[in-house]
Amino acid sequence: MGLEDDPFDHRVTKDGKVLVSRGGRHVVTVAGAQAARLVPLLGKDDATDQELLARATGNYRRGNEKRAHRR
Repeated sequence: MGLEDDPFDHRVTKDGKVLVSRGGRHVVTVAGAQAARLVPLLGKDDATDQELLARATGNYRRGNEKRAHRR
């Protein structure tokens, strides 16, 4: 299941935190300096937002999972 099938959602709170959810479930809260860097980058386009949110949650495929799994 990819980001197209099950995209991340986000909401920025008044105090600058980014609440990230996926499939209707809260995944992570990004706060502090990381949130301050993330917020201005969000909202430009959907694909970029999905990549940024995936990276923020640590749920980002690096391309080596299949190879590492086979070993």
